[in-house]
Amino acid sequence: MEDFQPSIEDGNWRAFYDTVMPPILRAALSCFADKGFHGTSIRQIADRAGLSVPGLYHHWKSKYDLLLAVIRYAMTDLAARSDLAEEQAGASSAEQLDAYVECMVLFHAKNQQLAFVAASELRSIHPDDRPDYVALRDAQHARLSRIVQRGAADGEFSVPYPREAVTAVISMCTGISQWYRADGPLRPEQLAGRFRHIARGAVGAVRSGSAEP
Repeated sequence: MEDFQPSIEDGNWRAFYDTVMPPILRAALSCFADKGFHGTSIRQIADRAGLSVPGLYHHWKSKYDLLLAVIRYAMTDLAARSDLAEEQAGASSAEQLDAYVECMVLFHAKNQQLAFVAASELRSIHPDDRPDYVALRDAQHARLSRIVQRGAADGEFSVPYPREAVTAVISMCTGISQWYRADGPLRPEQLAGRFRHIARGAVGAVRSGSAEP
């Protein structure tokens, strides 16, 4: 299985580039998004990539390996963007929360297919392989938990149910990949501004922040 570097250039975690993902992987992602993993054949992926089936097998052992690569690509890219967002944010817990939410919203709105497949097809990973991918998902959850716990401890947040607040914020952000429309009324950046406001309310931030970026 091939490993791919996160699609971030010049430390700009807000920028997304369609051409970074290798063509075969893009073809697999497109098929999985349209038909699901189990509904996709290796021939359909090869056709969409402009290859013969033997040509695809020259690069990849199986459809399953392509799925693993797509999901790992999504999770490692999100983690790398979140690392940068955290590093570049201000020191306060509220600023860290803002950066986390903005990163999650932009990823799930601008990388909608990738985010959707990574979330919906996690169930298709074999039990022996699943722990590594679940660990990546859980690390993203733990990142927000640390921010909220620190904000509660230093008095920036007044949150009686921190665990539930964290789950609510993450669910709100990840759900974007299921309903967001690029031709709808809000750009991803505008949506991020509104979700930052909602997230601050969920954790009882002392100041609510702006609803727009």
